[in-house]
Amino acid sequence: MSITQPFITTLKGRPFAASAIALQAVIVNDQEQILLLNSPIRNQGWQTVSGGLEAGETLLEGVRREVAEEVGPDVRVRPLGVVHAQTFHYDDNVQFMVGIYYLLAYEGGKIVPGDDMAGSTCRWWSLEELEDKSQHWHPTVIPWMLHRAIDLYRLWQDDPERPLQPKL
Repeated sequence: MSITQPFITTLKGRPFAASAIALQAVIVNDQEQILLLNSPIRNQGWQTVSGGLEAGETLLEGVRREVAEEVGPDVRVRPLGVVHAQTFHYDDNVQFMVGIYYLLAYEGGKIVPGDDMAGSTCRWWSLEELEDKSQHWHPTVIPWMLHRAIDLYRLWQDDPERPLQPKL
């Protein structure tokens, strides 16, 4: 069985690829540490807040929903922008998934893992600690990309009024 990438067509007839979207929320605190969770149920290693974009959501709405679901509705974050995007093979049905890493500044609130991450251990990690090869990391924990996230966070820290990406 051969599966091809689905597409949608505009009213003018132009076809566009249609792909599932995976969201990765890279939450950084004021000590330049990244929040990761480790679920005893999933047993996939330390990972960022993550999930799929639901129908009818914007990227930012989806990221905010995932943060509220997985680390608690009281957590306050400031969206800073997209760090990285990539296409990857998910499974035989979803051969072309788009992964989007979204940078968020942690601004407070109690972290209480919920939804499919209920019971998870949460921890803030420095960039140096993320280089530890003895840890079990989820495949989405990509050290060079997390370094980029911290670099972008530092740009925002230098000028918090300047957006890291243009407003649409």
